[in-house]
Amino acid sequence: MNKNKATLIGFIAILLWASIVGLIRGVSESFGATGGAALIYTVASVFLIFSVGFNRLSKVPPKYLLWGSLLFVSYELCLALSIGYANTGRQAIEVGMVNYLWPTFTLMSAILFNKQKANFLVVPGFLLSMAGICWVLGGDQGLDIASMIANVQDNPLSYGLAFAGAVIWAAYCTVTARIAQGHNCVTLFFILVAVVLWVKYLLMGGGEMDFNLRSVIYLVLAASAMGFGYAAWNVGILHGNVTILAGASYFIPVLSAALAALLLSAPLSFAFWQGAAMVCIGSILCWLATRSKASAPVAEKAGQSA
Repeated sequence: MNKNKATLIGFIAILLWASIVGLIRGVSESFGATGGAALIYTVASVFLIFSVGFNRLSKVPPKYLLWGSLLFVSYELCLALSIGYANTGRQAIEVGMVNYLWPTFTLMSAILFNKQKANFLVVPGFLLSMAGICWVLGGDQGLDIASMIANVQDNPLSYGLAFAGAVIWAAYCTVTARIAQGHNCVTLFFILVAVVLWVKYLLMGGGEMDFNLRSVIYLVLAASAMGFGYAAWNVGILHGNVTILAGASYFIPVLSAALAALLLSAPLSFAFWQGAAMVCIGSILCWLATRSKASAPVAEKAGQSA
């Protein structure tokens, strides 16, 4: 495949992923947090079966199947449910922003556990990302500790799941970069996520589902963004300009907030955008800290196995 074309397909994946927060929230409003997530991953699994297909499991390292499945499923549950459990559209966007700490956490994990070399930029990068999240959670006042605490206390489950998801995805990227050996089991992982969500829905109840034209459109769009996003990213990583794609992926938080604000009709304050920009810049600084010492960024390696 032509390298420029593959890179363009990779950019499409970034746009699809940036729309996930708004679309998941839209689906959960009609089908509930658990039921909506179960439907999304079910439909996305069907898309992946026909677009990516299955790896021959006999050739996949057992450690990757075990740890990859556990970490991937855990992350996707945290992501979908944290957004679905949000009380408002604005809160869903904030929760999504907390989840986007994962690039920074991934690089920090690689430095600590995978012996990834980095320079001094990693320190201001990490601090800036964390400060950006505090800025976002402070509401319209910006960096306001009292407002931030009150905001989190309003819905600790959503914010807690989002933060846990960022940590878990960092662990997934760090672990699979070492044990996946180039294999990609994303289709199987999506099916497992769907199964777990349906079990949760049946055992714990997920409320009624409101099927109508609007809700079905949101469902198809969300599943497409999830499933085809991974498929497009794999094409971009394997055949496109990996360096450009890895750098562009760090702007997903800002794109995600902008698209979610439009989809959910949730106006965002100037302080929010300041915090979002800080998260992006912090992630980019961490990325630059590793690029100066290594031939391939950790995020790129993680993308190959995600």
